[in-house]
Formats: sequence, structure tokens, C-alpha cells
Amino acid sequence: MRASIITIGDEILIGQIVDTNSTYLAKELDALGFEVVEIKTISDKKVSIEQAMASQVGTVDLVIMTGGLGPTKDDVTKKVFCDFFDDHLVMNEEVLAHVTVLLENYFKKPISEINKQQGLVPSTSTVLFNSVGTAPGMLMQKENTVFVSFPGVPFEMKTIFQEQLVPYIKEHFKGVFNIHKTIITYGIGESLLAEYLEDWENNLPSEIKLAYLPSPGKVRLRLSSRGANQDYLLQSIEMQIDRIPESARKYIRAYEDIDFPEIIIKELQIRNKTISFAESCTGGRLAVMFNTMPGSSSYFKGGIVCYATESKVDMLGVNLDTIYKHTVVSEEVAIEMATQARLKFKSDYAISTTGNAGPSKGDSDEEVGIVCIGIATPNGVFAKKYQLGQPREKVVNSAIAKGLELIYNEILKK
Repeated sequence: MRASIITIGDEILIGQIVDTNSTYLAKELDALGFEVVEIKTISDKKVSIEQAMASQVGTVDLVIMTGGLGPTKDDVTKKVFCDFFDDHLVMNEEVLAHVTVLLENYFKKPISEINKQQGLVPSTSTVLFNSVGTAPGMLMQKENTVFVSFPGVPFEMKTIFQEQLVPYIKEHFKGVFNIHKTIITYGIGESLLAEYLEDWENNLPSEIKLAYLPSPGKVRLRLSSRGANQDYLLQSIEMQIDRIPESARKYIRAYEDIDFPEIIIKELQIRNKTISFAESCTGGRLAVMFNTMPGSSSYFKGGIVCYATESKVDMLGVNLDTIYKHTVVSEEVAIEMATQARLKFKSDYAISTTGNAGPSKGDSDEEVGIVCIGIATPNGVFAKKYQLGQPREKVVNSAIAKGLELIYNEILKK
């Protein structure tokens, strides 16, 4: 089964909003056994929608479109959708009743003529009821291609997809299985990892595909396979994972697609340990990674963002003489920051960051791109200095990755 996703809206094309609908739909369709062959974003102009729809007929089994189903004049998708199938709009009384109740009971206002238009649907369409909004989804078919139009509001689109379209797909489409296994590696670059895995990769069965997905400090390995026998696919992938050479295996941190902070959190919880942060150049991003998980109070003690030099002294208690002697971006200052964070928050572990992320040097004589990371543990404290290059965002992301790797290795020593 082949599918494509079309998102409609100038607000996406000009960068005003981020298209999260496509990401969600691609993941869900993959889980249902579809091969998603195309994702495109188009203007909300009549001709753009017509051309996009025409290009899909006979090439895919399912097309999902999102956006442009509102009641205002700029929302033209429903009319174009209807015209594409040479149909006409009729009032759906069930949808109209739902819109009326929603507006009068929840929003405490009478339904207007504009809002009544939400009840109009193509006469031969299958209406996909929207239980959490006013614009329904619509389903129609041309030749062997099923077209579905959803509203663009993400929570409405997701609700209609799960409540209305998933049951339809399971009834009308005979699926296969898409199996993906993700392995998380840390502390090794993509090219070196590929060298270690070259022989192993060359001997993978033809039905298993390997992808490298690098990001600062981390490389995800994704093994994928597709077929009718789910158990066979799973066993085949697991068999290949068992054959990963030790040269690469020692960098593996997880055999599931989770973020590194979550891996570290699990290790802290297993050991009943806690962590705190003193951040300068990373601006609190490390702390945010650790306090957003459910139950974070069991391991997260707190954090201080001491960006300015005086805040390191006044709020954290770094010795001013240390700063004068070694500059604010130094291993010595990073050590004091981590030590003070651990003491103030009474945590088992602490991470500190201080550096020149750029584009200017700030209060230090160190070159732009220099970052010092301090690690305080029950057994002592140390710091490491890195040259992380440029631009600024790369420096910050790389500093976060280095800090996570350092603290992970220390936690595993206990």
C-alpha cells in the first residue's frame, strides 16, 4: 500500500507555523503498513490543490490532505475537493447539529450563517465526523485512489484520524508490516561508526535496510524491514543486531528510539540518585531536558542559569579570585560551578557549563567556540575543555551532548 500526504496552507510555506501534521500522519501510516512515498506542502490556492490532487490519482492508494476546511473565504479546500469529484455540496444535518451545539453550549453564542457552512459536504462523500471541532473530514475515491481531507488543526486532525479513518483503513486496506528498530549510539561520529560497521552492513540481508541518522554527539541507527510476516521480520532484525561488532557495540546506549536524557534518567532512578545543574552557555537547556519527564521530582533537584559573570559569583558562589585568575571560561570555574550546584541542591551529581558560544567572546579571553564542562559526583569533581567551533547553535548543542556523555559515564561507575 502506498500513501502520500499533502498539507495545505501559505502559513506553512512562509514559515509562520511548523507542519507537525505530516510528521504525525507519516508515523501513523507507517505503523498501519503503508509506504509513504511523498509528503508535500502546497499553497491554499485553487489551482495548487487541483494539480496536487490530480498528480496522485492512480499513483498511490491513499492521499491524506490537511488544511483549508474553515468557514472563512480563504479556506477553499472543501470546494476544490468537491469540484475535483464533479460533485456538489449538500447540508449534512448531523454535522450542522453538532456545530450548533458546540457553538451555543460551549462558546455561548448563536450559530452564524458562516458557521452553518461547516455542515456542507460533497453529496457522495463519506463524512468523517469531527467530535472535537466544527469542520468534518471527507473521504472520496477516484479510480483506485482514496482521498481524505482533514482540518488542519492538529488535535482535530488526530482525533478524526484515530476515531474515523483508522477503522476505515483496517476494513478496506490489506496491510503489510513496516518494522523499524532504532539503536542509539553516543560518543562516536557517523563516519567512524560506519567504518566499524562496514563488514556487518555489507552482510545484512537484502530485505533489511540500514540508515544513519546523526545529530550532535549522537548517531541513531535505524534497521527497517517490510513484509507480511511480522514475527519473521522482528526475529531477522534482532538476529542482525546480535551480530554488531564490539568496536561499535561499546558506543550503544539504547536499543530503542529514546533521547539520551531519558537513558540517563533511567540510570539515576535505578540507583536512586539525583542531579542538578549550573548552566551558563547552555542557558538552562540541560535542566529542561531533565524536568519535563513524569516523576522528575525523584531525581531532578534543580538548576541555576548563571549567564552573566556576576551571577556566577552572587547566585552560585563562585570565587571571584578564581575568575580573575583563570577567566570565566575555564575548567577551574566550571569545577566551582558544578561543586556549588551539587552543594546548594544537595544532589548526588551536578553538571556545569561555561563557554564562549559566540559570536563574540563576552567576558572571557578564550576563543569563540570554547566550552568548559564541569562534573561533580559523590567521588569528586573534574572539568573538561572543548573547542566546539561555530555557529552558536552548534556550540550549544555540542556542549549539551558532551555534558550528557560525561555524566552518563560517571553514573555508570557506581
